[in-house]
Amino acid sequence: MKILVTGANGQLGKTIEELYQNNNEGIDFTFVSKSKLDITNLKSIQSFFEKETFDYCINCAAYTNVEQAEKTPKIAFYVNGEGVKNLAKVCKEFGAILIHISTDYVFDGEKEGGYTVNDVPNPINEYGKSKLQGEKYIQDTMERYFIIRTSWLYSMKYGQNFYKSILEKSKAEKEISVTDMQVGCPTNTENLSRNIISLIKTNSKNFNILHFCDNEAMTWYEFAKRILSDNGLLKKTKLVKAKNYITFAKRPRYSVLLK
Repeated sequence: MKILVTGANGQLGKTIEELYQNNNEGIDFTFVSKSKLDITNLKSIQSFFEKETFDYCINCAAYTNVEQAEKTPKIAFYVNGEGVKNLAKVCKEFGAILIHISTDYVFDGEKEGGYTVNDVPNPINEYGKSKLQGEKYIQDTMERYFIIRTSWLYSMKYGQNFYKSILEKSKAEKEISVTDMQVGCPTNTENLSRNIISLIKTNSKNFNILHFCDNEAMTWYEFAKRILSDNGLLKKTKLVKAKNYITFAKRPRYSVLLK
């Protein structure tokens, strides 16, 4: 079985590589970063697939800067929309199953109790809108796909994320302000990686939109407290609830995903 992983330099791509590149279960992984395969270049993707066939493509490539997406939405839509459409077209043409990573930000956060896959998306920022466009392109193009929505993704080792930012701030600042105005489910890249590979190993044919996140809902403040506690830093760092948390992009107030 051959699996292509795009966006391999991101935190999820690197986690998949760490956990599975040396597996002995008959899976041959190819990891490509943007420099090797730019999903916004249709001809480049077609040429890549002509040289080697793949059973699955795990798309970890995305534009994820929520704040910047609000200021320059064309870039977000170019990658998260048009790039995903290119990948869907080529995967269909060459018979590969696409596993695409999406986000809780396709929802507006106004529903109490969490979102199921049957809830109608209503993104409130440009990042969420661009990710939803990518989802729609896949659905319009392919039959064999999995769109996996996840939330508050973090790695303890790779990338720039909330987990690592809190640890870095705790070393440089005596006091950290974190909002408690948003609720979601922080999700470890290792758990999402295992879920994705399990989907492949079981040869699932239940092609659809899926939700995957870790099981505990919390605020960003509660997550920061957990991070500091787990690393023995809670007594050394003053953690303050930021009631007037202001960002350029609107963010969902409650974006818990229900499986």
